[in-house]
Amino acid sequence: MTTSTSRPAGPLQGLARVPGDKSISHRALMLGALAVGETSIAGLLEGDDVMCTARALRALGAEIQRGDDGVWRVHGVGVGGLAEPAATLDMGNAGTGARLLMGIVASHPITCQFTGDASLCARPMGRVAEPLAAIGAQIVARDGMRLPLTVTGSDDPLPIVYRLPVPSAQVKSAVLFAGLNTPGATTVIEPEPTRDHTERLMRHFGATLDIGVEADGARRITLTGQPELAARHVTVPGDPSSAAFLMVAGLIAPGSSLTIEGVGVNPLRSGLLATLAEMGADIALSDEREEGGEPVADVHVNAGPLKGVDVPAARAPTMIDEYPVLAVAAAFAEGATVMHGLAELRVKESDRLATIVDGLEACGVAVEAADDSLTVTGSGGPVAGGGHVATRLDHRIAMAFLVLGLAARQPVTIDDATPIDTSFPGFAALLNRLGADIA
Repeated sequence: MTTSTSRPAGPLQGLARVPGDKSISHRALMLGALAVGETSIAGLLEGDDVMCTARALRALGAEIQRGDDGVWRVHGVGVGGLAEPAATLDMGNAGTGARLLMGIVASHPITCQFTGDASLCARPMGRVAEPLAAIGAQIVARDGMRLPLTVTGSDDPLPIVYRLPVPSAQVKSAVLFAGLNTPGATTVIEPEPTRDHTERLMRHFGATLDIGVEADGARRITLTGQPELAARHVTVPGDPSSAAFLMVAGLIAPGSSLTIEGVGVNPLRSGLLATLAEMGADIALSDEREEGGEPVADVHVNAGPLKGVDVPAARAPTMIDEYPVLAVAAAFAEGATVMHGLAELRVKESDRLATIVDGLEACGVAVEAADDSLTVTGSGGPVAGGGHVATRLDHRIAMAFLVLGLAARQPVTIDDATPIDTSFPGFAALLNRLGADIA
């Protein structure tokens, strides 16, 4: 464990670029492994989570190498061409990697054992296991359908129509990845739209997906199975969930003015931008463009006053990873910010809802949580700080409270900064270059 302390500092100034989008990085590696030919990936996130996915895909038969130019190259084996690994696939803390790879294995006639670190082994996999079993996979796990577990894929997978019981891009994606090597049409119906990186990238690699709307307004995604995916070039945009920490830091540290270049602004990931705008944040987008099927822009942030708002539950799927740092922004806002629809936060890397509450209370912030909501009441000025925050192996909790310490009255210490490397290598160094004081 490596403690880290964030101290009040001067304004943050300058240009920054955050690491590549974690969600897209996982998916680009996987689709490259299932394509025919050499896929090149620029801007791949080189954090621990994505590296676990790369190692797992190598064990399944794909060739994956990083060039001296920083571009990753994947020599795929084609849909249906993966081989049974010789050893257990250790996914570290990569929940996305584990769940999506379970989907891929489910429609291959191979057996794979999955494990991970203590945090990942505590996270439930039942939501993914249920539809994969319907496709024909056999899944054996310890109590509570948690890792370590074994997936034996079907040699005769069945196409299914699956309605998501709760919004989950990971479950949706696991089913669609299983559908790639399943004959016929595999359909996922999601009552509320979730991030659509899987659909965009599958189309980019040549898969056929039909996307429509049900009579009740639900989104219906139908994938035609067993396509021949063709190798492609992918440019991974900056991760909006990582950019969120710089955005909030720039808003709450007085006098700050930041530009974050090349950030993904997918509409199904932009809930935080909408919420901060409602709070009165000085944020603007420029040079809006499209790269690899994904919308991208430069984000400009200037410090200024914020006000409390009501964040509807319907927005949760578009910003599910940003609530820890939104709670930090709310702590500096004038009045109460009420966030609804947060039940999913209880089964993330930690019980994020409880961990946010404990951290804010340790820093003198008025906060209250219910089963699926969070209320943070700010005074419109700097918070007390001075807390020692238990991160519970959660990278987003760690970064959120280091951001809080930049504008608090007293330094904030987190118990372990090590998990930050899973998604944002060089986080502290980047902020320090912009004017922060994180040791």
